[in-house]
Parts: sequence; structure tokens; C-alpha cells
Amino acid sequence: MNKTKRKIFETSMKLFAEKGYDATSIEEITATVGVAKGTLYYHFSSKEEIFNFLVEEGIKLLQNSIDIKTAKFTNYIDKIKAIVLIQIKIVAKYEDLITILLSQFWGNEARNQKCQKNILGYVNKIENIVAEGIQVGQIKQGNPQAIASEIYGLICSSLVYKARSKEEIDIMKLFKEFENTVIEGLKVK
Repeated sequence: MNKTKRKIFETSMKLFAEKGYDATSIEEITATVGVAKGTLYYHFSSKEEIFNFLVEEGIKLLQNSIDIKTAKFTNYIDKIKAIVLIQIKIVAKYEDLITILLSQFWGNEARNQKCQKNILGYVNKIENIVAEGIQVGQIKQGNPQAIASEIYGLICSSLVYKARSKEEIDIMKLFKEFENTVIEGLKVK
């Protein structure tokens, strides 16, 4: 991604997270980036295309991180730990992206459906790992869909925690909290 496209991407993400998709205009994006409309339209055909790019790149970032990290482990509890840690790190680094994904998840418009499809695809990836862990006896019996949704829900919990603490997330401290509560509950006793 070239420098101008990256600047449009980052600025749009910040504006969409702060003001919402509907309240952010192309004019505001171009003014904040400091480019002409023609330059923006060279990289993206519309505000909707910028949004779609944000969602796709964000989910790709999560999925690729999960794929790389979980491939290193044979134990499924360790895979879940890796997923939880990655999610906390993504929230700490890309809070605006997560805010956009979560704020646009509900509704029936095309962008809502896009968010739903991408998020549910990601949750399905977690669900498959949980189901495999249950099947091999490393994760206690349960509903893989519910467990995967709970693990994904830690993203929301991380954002709420950050908002309430009014300070930067201590990634390892929060991870240890989730490990002691959520992950411990998945272990076969």
C-alpha cells in the first residue's frame, strides 16, 4: 500500500471510529488527509469502498495473526491462549478498527452485512479450533459455537476495560486475567 493510500486508510479509520460512518464525509476525509478528491478517487471509488477495504484488511489482519500463531502449537488450550493474546494486542493497537467493526455489526445495510459476514467468518475459525480441541479431548465438552463467540467477545471486554480504566491496556496483565477466568474454564479436569 503506497503512502497516500495508507494515509487515506488510517484517516478514514480514525474518522469512522470517532464520528461514525454516516457522519463522515468524503470532503472531511480529503481535508484531513490533505489531498484532492481526485487523489482519493484514484485509490478508492467511494466512501463505501474505503469502508469495505477497512473491514477486509482488519479481519485479514486478525485471521492471518491467528493462523500464524496457532500453527505453532499442537495443544488446543495453547491455541486458544494465542487467540486471546492476539485479540488483546489488536484492540490495543487498532482500537479504531475494532470500534468500527463492532459499531457496524448490527443492521441490515450492505456495510452491516459485510461486517457480520467477516466477523462471523473469523468466529467460525475460532469455532473450528475449539471443536477440534473438544474432539481430541484437550478442551472440555461444550458448544463450540458458544465458546468461540465467548472468546471473540473478549475483544468487546478489552475495549470496555480500556474505556473504564482510562489508560493504556497492560496487555499481559489483561491476558493473565482472561487466562485465569475464561481459559481455565475450558481445560479438561
